[in-house]
Amino acid sequence: MAITASAVQELRKLTSAGMMACKKALTETNGDLEAAAKLLREKGEAKRADRSDRETGEGIVVAFVSSCAKTGILAEVNCETDFVSKNDAFQAFVAEMIEAIANSDASDATAALAVPFGEGTVENALGAKFSELGEVIKISNLTRFVVDAGAAASYIHMGGKVGVLIEVATENAATTASPVFQTLLKDITLHVAAANPAGLSRNDINGSVVEEENEINRKQLEAAGKPANIIDRILEGKINKFYGEQCLLEQSFVKDPDISITQLIEAKAKELGDTLTLVRYERFSIGA
Repeated sequence: MAITASAVQELRKLTSAGMMACKKALTETNGDLEAAAKLLREKGEAKRADRSDRETGEGIVVAFVSSCAKTGILAEVNCETDFVSKNDAFQAFVAEMIEAIANSDASDATAALAVPFGEGTVENALGAKFSELGEVIKISNLTRFVVDAGAAASYIHMGGKVGVLIEVATENAATTASPVFQTLLKDITLHVAAANPAGLSRNDINGSVVEEENEINRKQLEAAGKPANIIDRILEGKINKFYGEQCLLEQSFVKDPDISITQLIEAKAKELGDTLTLVRYERFSIGA
């Protein structure tokens, strides 16, 4: 079969072997990337480059929420190629690893490395995967939510390219079992994945970003010849619009743009006869 240049390049990224060696290996394995990579390793032609020099721009975002919804984990696990990130065995390995981390008390990527996993630790398992696949595998981001009153919920979008974890607090413990509440959790996670807010509320938006936005708007208004006595009033409206686009609680709900996320939560709280609070969220994205 004809071996394409893109297949050769993909194998080079996977093994760091030479171009001709990659082409020959692909020819011998009828274009099977995984078999060709294995063949190169068997021949000793797959190079073990310094891990610090390897780019890990691919990977998957994964989540694990406990059955009681009181603990949630969101993690970004990176590798070097899309070929590996889409591999079923790799995804199963990552899912098993994240469940082990979720059952520990590790709350960040560094602490996760020491979690017992398999015959050693998570760090040992990542090293073994490097030897097996010829690619650096690393946990780039990890966060843990521990919920007191309420529930955690997660959503994975685009086959693992984007992941979301949220926490919504309740005053009545029974609320968390309601289908209305469960639908709300799902809707909020979907919204965060799609809308990519910059922060939960205005307090989470960097003041320098707001100042820069104001300055840009002021210069545009002055250039348009707007009178000085009304510029401040116009600026107030523009910055409120800016917050409405950036802050999760003020964003228009993607499924119903006529209401904000705050209004959505208030409506569901009234329906449930409870007080609901969106406490926090996290959104990880591959390549962001």
